[in-house]
Formats: sequence, structure tokens, C-alpha cells
Amino acid sequence: MALDLRADPAELTAALIDIPSESRDETTIADAVEAALREQTTGFEVLRHGNRVLARTRLGRERRVMLAGHLDTVPIADNVPHRWEDGADGAVIHGCGSVDMKSGDAVFLHLAATLREPRHDLTLVFYDCEEIAAEFNGLGAIEAELPEWLDADVAILGEPTGGLIEAGCQGTLRVRVTAHGTRAHTARAWMGDNAIHRLGGLLQVLGAYQPRRVDIDGCEYREGLQAVAVSGGVAGNVVPDEAAVDINFRFAPDRSSEQALAHVREVIAGAPGGADLGVEVTDLAPGALPGLANPAAAELVAAADHRFRAKYGWTDVARFAARGIPAVNFGPGDPSIAHMRDEHVPVGQIHQVHRVLRDYLGGGAR
Repeated sequence: MALDLRADPAELTAALIDIPSESRDETTIADAVEAALREQTTGFEVLRHGNRVLARTRLGRERRVMLAGHLDTVPIADNVPHRWEDGADGAVIHGCGSVDMKSGDAVFLHLAATLREPRHDLTLVFYDCEEIAAEFNGLGAIEAELPEWLDADVAILGEPTGGLIEAGCQGTLRVRVTAHGTRAHTARAWMGDNAIHRLGGLLQVLGAYQPRRVDIDGCEYREGLQAVAVSGGVAGNVVPDEAAVDINFRFAPDRSSEQALAHVREVIAGAPGGADLGVEVTDLAPGALPGLANPAAAELVAAADHRFRAKYGWTDVARFAARGIPAVNFGPGDPSIAHMRDEHVPVGQIHQVHRVLRDYLGGGAR
């Protein structure tokens, strides 16, 4: 399918939705994006790397801005092709990926084709497999095999943010805490030691935990420490000899991964019986500082009329932050309806994000 990158970004969003691109099946959309960038842009070096499409200018500008977006979607749920609908606040586009994140991709592609003389050098990265396990993430593959393509002064990911800048992101940590006891028949329970009961003190501590709030660059991050799963039990007449609770800690980006893990271990050890519990780390990803004081990021915030907030949750901005590059999420669409069967994006938000980025990148229109 041929894409017209100079079409209105909303029309381009609709065209992208109509190219099915579930994770691990992005070849068709990557082919279309690559062909369009090669044929409809000038001054861009274009590279294909698997189902990733990269493009960059070499204009000798003082700063380089990265525009990055994933091409894949969650499984289609009878919501392709797209459809238009008149909403209370204007037209909306329904379809799989309309929010997450083909509308953001459309804005980036349109800018690449229509900016005449951008004031910054640009790098565009469109990648695959973001919606599945991190080991398959195309951005990670680029980082491992083509790291120079990720060099920039500021990175903008087109994740849905409702048209607000969402700066940085939280880190995430999961641990499995295991208690051991002694198995026995419940009719002779005094001969056993109930492992599930041994978790009671920890669960009470978690229930009373007061999460920290921290302000970084004007963004308030709220931490959270939650039990997210409990497992244990042998049979209805057996005192269990093993039980476990999975705990998730969403931490502010001013904590390192090591500091976050140390804090969780401290909470566990401080619970009644906590010193006897086993702790296994099952997932750990650092957060990303907002970096809004960086001149390149501050210029973007100004272009967005200083409308910004902290990002709750983890996104690929953390990959750039680990490289010392300020990164933000900025795209059309309400993230709370991403992945829903009724996923839809307001046309007005697509145009708003486009206007902000065009003002930030400069260069007028061809």
C-alpha cells in the first residue's frame, strides 16, 4: 500500500491503521514506510534494518532531535480497517493502533516529508515488537547493533499522551518473596508451620505503606509498592509448606535500580518475620529523569505552552535516558483507551501535536 506522507496527518493516520501490523508481523507496514520515506523526502539517509526503518538528516545543525515510534499494534479486534465518526468535540478516527501509536507515527512521517528547512537535524526511528516482551523490542536491537543511530540531543517518542508532554518515566521492579514452613495434615495442624501465615506480617506492612511523592523538574512522580499476586497451598486438608507473594515497586526516576531494590529489601526485612523470607528479583527496569532543564527539552516544553506532566509507567524513553539523552513522550490519543476494541483518536489532537512539533522543529512547510 502506498502512503502519501504529504496528506493531512489524520488521513495518514487512517492509512496506517489500514495496514495490519500486529507484533512480529510488521513487514508490510515497514515496506510502506520505507518506500514513502525514500520517495517523498529529501535530505534524508534511509536505512532498513529488519522491520525497522531509520532516516536522518545531516544538515550540520547545532542540535539533533530524535522522533521515534513503534509500528506494531496489539492483536486486531475487528477494528481494522479504520472508520471515522463525528464526536462531541469533532471528528475521531477508530481503529487498531489509532492511539498506540499510528497517529504519532503519522505526525512524524508527515513532518519528515513537509519540513522545508528544519532548525534541527532530525533522526526518525520506526521500530517493531514494542507491544510484546522486551527481548524482541526493535529499539533494543537498534541500540545493540546500530547505536550511533540513537545519538541525539533530545528524543521524542510518539506514545499517546493526550497531547501533553509526559516527561521521563517511572522505574519498575518486581520481586517474588517466598516463605517456607512445614507441611502437615490440617487435623493435626500443630505439627505444621503454615507458610501462608508467615506472609501475613509482610502483607500488613504493604497495606500500610505510604508511597513517596517527589518533584523533579516540575513533574510530580508518585511511587507505589503493591502486592500483585499471592500463591500457595497444597490441598484443602494440608498445612502449606511454601507460599509466595509477588510485589511490584513503581519508583521515581531519582532512584537508581540499586536504590530501588535496596528500599524494597528494607521494607521486607522490616516486616514481622521478614528476615526469614526469601527474595528473588523477577523484573527490573530503571526509570528516566525528565531532563526538562536541558535546553533542547526546554525549547520543546515552551513550544507546547508549558503543558507537561510526569509519565506514570515505564516506556522506551528510559533507553534514551540511560544514554544521557533527555526524552519525553508526546503524542495524540488517550493512553487509557489504547489496546481497547473501541480504540480511537480525536483528529483535533493529531493536528495539535503536529502544530507543536512543527513550531518546535521550524522550517515551515514545502
